[in-house]
Amino acid sequence: MNVHITARRATLAPEIKAVCDRRLAELKKLMGFVTKVEVILAGERNRQRAEIHLQAKGGRLVVTEDSPDMLQSLNLALDSLEKKLKKEREKFRAKKRRGGRERKTLSEPPAGRVEPAPRIIAVDYVEAKPMTVEEAVVEFDLRKKDVLVFRTTEFDRWSVLFRRKDGHYGLVRIE
Repeated sequence: MNVHITARRATLAPEIKAVCDRRLAELKKLMGFVTKVEVILAGERNRQRAEIHLQAKGGRLVVTEDSPDMLQSLNLALDSLEKKLKKEREKFRAKKRRGGRERKTLSEPPAGRVEPAPRIIAVDYVEAKPMTVEEAVVEFDLRKKDVLVFRTTEFDRWSVLFRRKDGHYGLVRIE
C-alpha cells in the first residue's frame, strides 16, 4: 500500500503525519487489497480541509472533511473512511452470503393440482442407410445432436451413438 501525504497552503507537522500513519495502519485490515492512499491536507483562512483518496482493487473511495483545526479534520476524515470501509465490507459479505446460503428446496405440488404426464415427441433424424461407426461419429459431430441412431454395415444391426458426460462417445448395439 502506497501512502502519499500532501499539504497545500499548510505545513505538515510531524504529529499529523504520525496520526495519519497510525490510523491508516489500524484501518489496514478493513481495506483489503488497497493499492494507493492519497491524503491531501489543505489550509484556507478559517477552514482546514482533509481529503483521503483510497484506490483499491474493486474501486475508489473519497472522503472529505472540514473543520477549524487540521488535526480534527484529519481525524474526522479517517473516521468517515472507517465508516465507509465497514459499510462496503458488510455489503460485500451480505452479497457473498446471499449467494451461498440460498438453497432450492423441492416442495410438494399443491393437493388440487395434477402434474401433466410427460409427452412423447416423434423425431425424424434416424439414418436408414448403413454406415460404419467412424462415419456415424462424423455424422454425429456434423449434426450436433445428443443421440444418433443408425444401422451398422458390419453386422446390419441398429446402433445408438451418444455423447458421454466426460466428452467421449458411447455406442450401444441393439440385437
